[in-house]
Amino acid sequence: MLCRYDRQKGKLMNQNNKFKGVFIYLAVIVLLVIGMVTMLQMSATPGEHTTYSKVISEFDNYNVSGYTLDLGSGELQYTLKSDNTKKYKYSVPNVSLFLQDTQGYRKAYNEKNPDSQLVEDFYPVSDNSFLLSFLPYLLMVALMIGFTFVIMRQAGGGGKMSQFSKANARTQPSNGPKITFADVAGAEEEKEEMSEIVDFMKNPRKYQELGAKIPRGVLLLGPPGTGKTLLAKAVAGEANVPFFSISGSDFVEMFVGVGASRVRDLFDQAKKHTPSIIFIDEIDAVGRQRGTGLGGGHDEREQTLNQLLVEMDGFTDNQGVIVIAATNRRDILDPALLRPGRFDRQITVGYPDIKGREAILRVHTKNKKLAPDISLATIAKGTAGFTGADLANLVNEAALLAARNNRKAITQPDIEEATIKVVAGPEKKSKVVSEDEKRLTAFHEAGHAVCTFHCKTQDPVHQVSIIPRGMAGGYTMSLPEHDRSFRSKTQMEEEIIVLLGGRVAEKIVLDEISTGASNDIERATDLARSMITRYGFSEKLGPIVYGHDNSEVFLGRDYSQGRNYSENVAAEIDGEIRELIDTSYENAKQILLNHRDQLDKVAHYLMEHEKIDGDDFIKLMNGESLDDNTAAPVIENSDTAPADCEDTAEVAGDNNNETNE
Repeated sequence: MLCRYDRQKGKLMNQNNKFKGVFIYLAVIVLLVIGMVTMLQMSATPGEHTTYSKVISEFDNYNVSGYTLDLGSGELQYTLKSDNTKKYKYSVPNVSLFLQDTQGYRKAYNEKNPDSQLVEDFYPVSDNSFLLSFLPYLLMVALMIGFTFVIMRQAGGGGKMSQFSKANARTQPSNGPKITFADVAGAEEEKEEMSEIVDFMKNPRKYQELGAKIPRGVLLLGPPGTGKTLLAKAVAGEANVPFFSISGSDFVEMFVGVGASRVRDLFDQAKKHTPSIIFIDEIDAVGRQRGTGLGGGHDEREQTLNQLLVEMDGFTDNQGVIVIAATNRRDILDPALLRPGRFDRQITVGYPDIKGREAILRVHTKNKKLAPDISLATIAKGTAGFTGADLANLVNEAALLAARNNRKAITQPDIEEATIKVVAGPEKKSKVVSEDEKRLTAFHEAGHAVCTFHCKTQDPVHQVSIIPRGMAGGYTMSLPEHDRSFRSKTQMEEEIIVLLGGRVAEKIVLDEISTGASNDIERATDLARSMITRYGFSEKLGPIVYGHDNSEVFLGRDYSQGRNYSENVAAEIDGEIRELIDTSYENAKQILLNHRDQLDKVAHYLMEHEKIDGDDFIKLMNGESLDDNTAAPVIENSDTAPADCEDTAEVAGDNNNETNE
C-alpha cells in the first residue's frame, strides 16, 4: 500500500424521552388505584357462605354468645352458642344500620350482663363505610384531574411543550476558563480579522465616528480540524460579551415550524443581551441551497433557512448582534446566505504552514514534559498537511506511548511512532502472516518505494513496513518536505507511476498478481480521470471540464441533469484515461527493470526486518551497507501462487488546494 498524507479530502433530542417519565408515573398510579379498588371490594364483600341477613338472624334468635365490633372499619367477630370455640368474621357494610338491627339483642345482653359496658356506651356514629365505598371513584376523579393538569402545564407556560420551540443555545460560562487568541496558534491573519470585530464591540464609538459598520455576519470556512470553532470561542473570550452557541442541526425537528421558531427565539435572546455574539456551528445543516434535492418549497429545512435570512437582514433591526458561522461545505450553501448584508465577511481557515504548525505544537506541548532530543521545528517540518486537530492528536498519542513505556518524558521515537499511527493506524504485530504473503507484501511495498525514489517530483520515502497497520497489510509512507499548494502534470503522472509500482513489482518478480493492488489501481484511475476531465491535462480533449462533481445528488442542482458531453466524447475520455494508465504502467515497469537490484535489496531487507526508515532506505538505494544488512540475493520468480494481501486503508495524496479524486 502506498501511503501519503493529505487531509484535504479529508441535538436532535428525542422528545418522547421527555414524556416517558410522566407516563411511567401515571401507569404506576393507575396500578395502585386498581389494587386499592380490588382490596376494598374484597374487604367489603361478605364471606362466601355468609350474608348480612343470616348474621342479623343469628342475633335476632339470640344464638350469638359474644361479639366484638370495630366501629371504624366495621369488622365484626362473633361466636355462636352452639360452638364457642369457633369465631366468625364478617365485614359490616353499614355500622349504623347494624347497631339499629341488633338493638334488641344488645338490650337483652346488657340485662344479663349488668357489669358489661359493651352496649350501654354505644352512641350513633357516622357511617364511614359509605365514604369507603366511594373512595375508588374519588381517586379516579382526582387522577383524571391531575392528568389533565399535567397535560395543560406541558402545553402552557413553563412546561416542556412550551420549551419545545425554544432555541437550545449554550452560553459561555462567566466564571469558567475562557479561550482567548493566545490559545489559537497558526492562524495569525484569521485572528487579525476577528480581532477587528472584538475591538468594535469594545470600542464602538471609534468606528461609528467614521461611519463604519461592523459586519453583520462572519463565515468561517475551511477543512475539518483547522480551528474554526476554536477561533469563534476565542472571539467570545476576548470580547467578554454574551455568547450564544448552537449547532445547525439543533434547528431541525420532526415538527413543522419548530426550526423557524427556534431561530426567532435565538435572536430574541441575543437582542436582549446586546452586544452579543451568535455562533452557529455546521451551518450547512440548515443553510443548504433551496430548491434542490427532493424537498419542496415548504420543506421544514427551507422554512428554517428563510427565517434565518430574515433575522440576519430583514425588516427587524439586529444592531449589536453578530452572527459567526462555521462550515467546511461552502459549495452547498444558499447564495442568499452568502451575500453582503448577511455574511459580509468570509474568512478561510486553511492548513497551517510550517511556522503555524510549530506554533500549534508549542500550544499543545506547553503542559507536557518533553525530552531534550525533541525539536518542535523538526516535527513541524515533517508534518506538512497536518491540521491543528491532527497535531493535537499526535502530541496526545506520543504522550500515551511514553506513559505506556514508563518514560518520564516524551521522546523523539514517541513522536515518530505517533506520527505514523495518526496517518496509518496502529500496528498489528500479533497478526499471523504466511511466508507467501510476507514475500508478496515485501516486493509490493518495495516496488512503491523504488518508484518513489526514482520519480524526482515525489516526496521522499519516510518509512516502509510490511507489518499490518490499521486495515492495510503494509505501507510505504512519504511525507512532504515542504508545503505545497498546487500539483503539476508531471507530478501527477509520476504519482500514478508510484501507485502502479506495487502491481508491477508483483508481476516482474513473482510472475503473479494479487488483490493487494486493488486500492492503488482505484486511486490511480480516479487520479487519471481527474487529470482528463477536471484539470484539462489532455492535449487531445483540451482544457475543458467534462461532467460535474455531483457526489451528493440530494444537495446539488444537477440531480435531474445528465452529463454534459456526448457518447463520442465519453469514448475519447475513456481512451485517454486508458492511454495514461498504460503509459504509467510501462514507465513503472521500466524503472523497476532498470533497478532490479535495488528492488531485491529493499524487499530482502523488509523480509528480514519488517520495516525500514527513510535514512536507511536512502543508504540502501545508494549502495551503502547497513550494519545489520547482509547481501541481498536476487529472488527468482516463484511458482507458488501468493495469497491475497488486500490493502483497504489509505491516506492519500499531497497537501494542495485542489480536491483529490
